[in-house]
Amino acid sequence: QLQLVESGGGLVQAGGSLRLSCAASGRTFTIYAMGWFRQAPGKEREFVASIAWGSGNTDYADSVKGRFTISRDNAKNTVYLQMTSLKPEDTAVYYCAARPVLTYEYAYWGQGTQVTVSS
Repeated sequence: QLQLVESGGGLVQAGGSLRLSCAASGRTFTIYAMGWFRQAPGKEREFVASIAWGSGNTDYADSVKGRFTISRDNAKNTVYLQMTSLKPEDTAVYYCAARPVLTYEYAYWGQGTQVTVSS
């Protein structure tokens, strides 16, 4: 099993920055990739960014390219999401997720952290 705990959400003005963290514990050796997703009120959850745990290869949603950066610290079993030039439409609950090796789905999820961007 894996446990994921997010932190770093909060209220920020448009144009501001926030950094989210997600600490993984448990069977961390089973992680293939980590991702960030978000869900705004009344909308479906959407992909934000992902990073391969071994290679560090990253992928981003078009809506956040050039503004958000995902990174990881393997020694700390932690993944980060640096968010800059935040917009009101970035307001959502952000979730960290882990995709185990030999699978194609994110099977483990954190509890979520609220990010609110005021205009």
